[in-house]
Amino acid sequence: MKSPSRLYSAVTGLFTAALLAVLPLQAQKEVKPIRTLLITGGCCHSYATQKNILKKGIEARAHVIVDQLHTDDTTSNPPLAIYRNPNYARGYDVVIHDECAAKMDDASVLKDILAPHQNGIPGVNLHCAMHSFRVGDHRSPTLAGTDASLWFDYLGIQSSGHGPKELIAISFTDTKHPVTKTLEDWATGNEELYNNVQIFPRTEVLATGFQHQKERKRGGELVPAQDAEAVVVWTNNYHGSRVFSTTIGHFDETVADDRYLDLVTRGLLWSVNKLNDQYLK
Repeated sequence: MKSPSRLYSAVTGLFTAALLAVLPLQAQKEVKPIRTLLITGGCCHSYATQKNILKKGIEARAHVIVDQLHTDDTTSNPPLAIYRNPNYARGYDVVIHDECAAKMDDASVLKDILAPHQNGIPGVNLHCAMHSFRVGDHRSPTLAGTDASLWFDYLGIQSSGHGPKELIAISFTDTKHPVTKTLEDWATGNEELYNNVQIFPRTEVLATGFQHQKERKRGGELVPAQDAEAVVVWTNNYHGSRVFSTTIGHFDETVADDRYLDLVTRGLLWSVNKLNDQYLK
């Protein structure tokens, strides 16, 4: 028969082992969700549908809570609640810009929109966010630090337009980056390939898109068939804040694609420096 001290030691050892076995599960349950603000609305896209696809898809993939700031206004200058409010991101860990506001060209408003990102809040930017908040001449290369370059400085790439709605072959050019290392090249359905007017020094390119553009008419003129290529996924360092962007995401079918949702979720987690097994579901 074991002595009381040996019996106590054995029981204590079993209890400790059981506790250690439970701790990983308990720790997982106690992960503090990442508070995310998703901003949608404006021209040319079905944001009323896509905002829900994004919320459901991201929350299913990671310990993230997505709050929505949405307007049903479909103009190119939608009245968003973030305008004139530099504290709109208070309480959030990251902001997803998925609005389309090409004609919002007030530099003072844009500075308020950028204020959280200048003060440490990471950003994720999807599709038409790249063609929003255009101050001055957005078609010519802007000079960093000027009003015309405010939004592009934040994004890391300046884009001025896109081609036709055709298939885009996405190729991950940096396969060792935390965002892309588990992802594989894929071809979208019909999508818009955004051009690259210029790429800024702090930008890290993660993927390029290739599109064969068929012969078409534009503005009454015939545009010959051509092949086009542009950066479609990248990261940027903006005043120390991590910024992740992709120009992909025009149609509902693309936004609902598991490969797209995987990409956006991983980009979001990277932006808050929590791309790990603790936060991935």
